Amino acid sequence: MTEIKNNWTKEEISEIYHSPLLDLIYRAATVHRENKDYSEVQISSLLSIKTGGCPEDCAYCPQAARFHTDLEVQALMSVDQVTDAAQKAKNAGASRLCMGAAWREVRDNRDFDRVIEMVKSVNSLDMEVCCTLGMLTESQAQRLADAGLYAYNHNLDTSEDDYKRIITTRTYDDRLKTIDNARKAKLTVCSGGIIGLGETVEDRISMLKTLSNMVKHPESVPINALVPVKGTPLADQPRVPIWDMIRMIATARIIMPKTVVRLSAGRTEMSLTDQAFCFMAGANSIFAGDKLLTTPNPAFNEDMEMFSLLGLKPREAFKNGRPRVRVEEEAL
Repeated sequence: MTEIKNNWTKEEISEIYHSPLLDLIYRAATVHRENKDYSEVQISSLLSIKTGGCPEDCAYCPQAARFHTDLEVQALMSVDQVTDAAQKAKNAGASRLCMGAAWREVRDNRDFDRVIEMVKSVNSLDMEVCCTLGMLTESQAQRLADAGLYAYNHNLDTSEDDYKRIITTRTYDDRLKTIDNARKAKLTVCSGGIIGLGETVEDRISMLKTLSNMVKHPESVPINALVPVKGTPLADQPRVPIWDMIRMIATARIIMPKTVVRLSAGRTEMSLTDQAFCFMAGANSIFAGDKLLTTPNPAFNEDMEMFSLLGLKPREAFKNGRPRVRVEEEAL
């Protein structure tokens, strides 16, 4: 079994990333088979529960209020709407629902109270529940955990050195603090990044170093390819070559052997062959459904056809155990 390391150097990660491509894929595939059921893929569904109007200035995001995109701002969904969407996703094969709200940070108000009820409701469907709500405090993370939240997503996006070029309304330390607060509440962590922002390869390697050198590796690491959106500062960025995605996925798999590595945004631009290479390189999670928050994504039935062709199978929910729900415990 592969040794888990939390002290990777940039030089070590760079050597892996730059190794001959076929050797890299073979090594990653070998690590994957040693540590995971390589044919098992987690299927998550991503739902935008509050869309647009965000005060942040993330250069890639159409939900920023300051950018002129075609996005229609939508208020926070009702608990019933979210529950219905979760049930449909589960019926289609998803084992996890990820709920995203276009907030800079969580505020202790009625909206957060409603999100807590959403978490409880989706958890009652025997689905893993993940939230991405922006920055949150330790007490807010604990409230989410008590309601049954399984995972909290907070991506690093890019390297610490490159971060200010992409976002100026919060700091890299803010990102890391939120992840730490999620950990303190014993939530699993979902944190990755985006390639194609105009970053250097060194930035990618630095981001992977930050993730792999956390005290505990994130349980999930999404690797996103930028989907350029008209009206955002990065609208004219060129598409990321598929081989760059494969190198990122393979390197992440090798340095974080137990982590679920998610092939995330950008799949609509990938052929079935492209995606097959990503699975060979160690990806074992996807977002399924026709939309990722606000950008297109392959339909469920297309993914199921791909799974059948490649011999992949959906991963069951709660494979690593259920969260402890304080509300239920107090009722006993």
